[in-house]
Amino acid sequence: MVIKVFLATSSGSTAIKKKQQDVVGFLEALKVEYAELDIACNEQNRMWMRQNVPEEKKPSNGIPLPPQIFNEESYCGDYDTFFDAKEDNTVYAFLGLPPPPGSKEALQAEKEHIMQNGTHAEENPDDSVKHNGDAQEGEEEGQAGDEEEGEGGRADDEATELETSRGEGEEEEAAAEEGTDEEAQEEDEEQEEEELHSQEEEEDTELQEGEEEAE
Repeated sequence: MVIKVFLATSSGSTAIKKKQQDVVGFLEALKVEYAELDIACNEQNRMWMRQNVPEEKKPSNGIPLPPQIFNEESYCGDYDTFFDAKEDNTVYAFLGLPPPPGSKEALQAEKEHIMQNGTHAEENPDDSVKHNGDAQEGEEEGQAGDEEEGEGGRADDEATELETSRGEGEEEEAAAEEGTDEEAQEEDEEQEEEELHSQEEEEDTELQEGEEEAE
């Protein structure tokens, strides 16, 4: 693709000469290949330029003034649109050319691409899937660990309840044994009192019999 710059080498307008020099000098600075087509000395170039500039881009008198810029047969624009593209760092897009890697326009285009399409994760879906898989595995491991801790806690609670019930059972047994011992002790005391009472009655009987014999 060759960039065509239509200009008038013998123009008497200082403004037109300055604009033409500005366009050519900037293309040389960018090392963009271009071809100068003089409309002042070549009637064919003049007619071709006038015929291929879009009607909506022509001035009110219908005669476009140089410089006019084309990419092969495609119209790029005049000086005003070129100047706007230079100010916005979009000259390569204006010319219909891909920006070279590392240029300001290439970096700007990359930023716009990222803003339109989201983050870099969308450009590498495999990495996103991998990260999501790792996160899911981590969550599953965490849930398994929580379940194990929960089971261990339930087992500890059951063991504690069992020990508590055993302790309560032992206390009840001990209380029952104490109650049995107290009852047995009371029975023994009652039996001793009865034996003592019987013994006193026997002594009284013997005493009475002895008194009767003495009489």
